Amino acid sequence: MKTNPEWPRPKSKKPSRGGIPAKKIRITTVAPDEKERFDTLCGDLHYLGATRPVGHFLRQVAVFEGEWIALLAWGPPCYSLQYRDDWIGWHPAQRAERLNLVVQNRRFLLLHERGSAPNLASKVLAAAMRALPGQWREHFGYEPLMAETFTDLERFHGTCYKACGWIEAGESKGFGRDAIDFYIYHGKIKRLWVKELAPEARAMLCATELPESIPSEALRCAHGQLPFKASQLRSLFDALQQVPDPRSRRSRIRLGSILAIASMALLCGYRNTSEIARFAQRLTQPQREKLGLPLRKGSRKIRDVPNYQFFYRLLCNVDPDALAEKLTDWLRAQTGSLPGALAMDGKFIRDTVGVLSLADHETGAPEAMAICSKKKATAKSAN
Repeated sequence: MKTNPEWPRPKSKKPSRGGIPAKKIRITTVAPDEKERFDTLCGDLHYLGATRPVGHFLRQVAVFEGEWIALLAWGPPCYSLQYRDDWIGWHPAQRAERLNLVVQNRRFLLLHERGSAPNLASKVLAAAMRALPGQWREHFGYEPLMAETFTDLERFHGTCYKACGWIEAGESKGFGRDAIDFYIYHGKIKRLWVKELAPEARAMLCATELPESIPSEALRCAHGQLPFKASQLRSLFDALQQVPDPRSRRSRIRLGSILAIASMALLCGYRNTSEIARFAQRLTQPQREKLGLPLRKGSRKIRDVPNYQFFYRLLCNVDPDALAEKLTDWLRAQTGSLPGALAMDGKFIRDTVGVLSLADHETGAPEAMAICSKKKATAKSAN
């Protein structure tokens, strides 16, 4: 991509003792007719090139005396980052619902030559961070609570981020997304930085309830998210694999896989077989592997999930008492890893399977199960 001759790179100013005064730096958002100029400059001058706008995406420009001096691009955060998630302290269900409240600094480009404006990076970044919440609210209707970004260990020390109060949260593992649910190792380790944009932002992100000032439009639908770790998914499969198999012949999809998916779907609020089948389709490939689902014939990556008819036939014939017993044994084995404040809830697949569960009020994680009926006084305890 060539730079438009009408958009030259700003000429570097003569070095001065104080550089560009921070109070004279103005942060604006890019107008529709300026987006091409912004993207062209990023494409030509940033070592990563221009970034593709996805989701909520905001372009900021730092202006001094009518001249563009720096560009910043903000967009959606990474879905899952171990060090960031550990730093915040939220569980997977909260992350799925509140991820929009985190933004990522995807590009930061200075348009002045190195040394021509001392401390320009930290001055621009500080000004951009002050303007970001209000500008984000103006464009998208809510204010983000936290920001994240990465710096290349081989190129940068992240000095400007550290100077502006960003916290070094860890390092990436050198993997990049190759396709949906699949990652490849590229070996480029990057440093992760995080920054609270509001007082007590980290506490708010992992609190039971968000402040009323945050509109519901800022939240994602977390329906179907369960706070189970990968190791727990595998152990759930192992436990349910011990339920007697009602099928007359062995199937390539093992019983434990099917029952584990159905159990998680019920506990996530899905109430009929079609919803369970759709829940299964949304499982990621790593989750499918942990649940013991088989590889598709002729593929080394894609794992199949049961369809509606498969679920329906099996759930009509499985022993509900044995299922409840194994589920309760598994939940008791997770004591200490699943939270403790409980609420009672009941889920039914039509009249086929009824499950009464004690679940954590905050996260939805189940603690104990019992098979029950919609008729009065017919619940079978599995305490």
